[in-house]
Amino acid sequence: MGAVIWIGAGLTMLGVLGLALCVVLAVRAKRSGQSDAAIKQALQKVVALNLAALLLSALGLGAVIVGIILS
Repeated sequence: MGAVIWIGAGLTMLGVLGLALCVVLAVRAKRSGQSDAAIKQALQKVVALNLAALLLSALGLGAVIVGIILS
């Protein structure tokens, strides 16, 4: 079950990196000086990426928990 824990940890780290990328993309969009409509469109894409990264992180944490319980 050690493999499940490590795979879950890897998925969690990928999710956290995705969340960090979302922060960077949102800050860039805000600082770009574009119109409100363009910023809104850019932030909508960031929200989709944010949800995917959050899901990946949650699945990874779930795998870690399952691996610990089964150990």
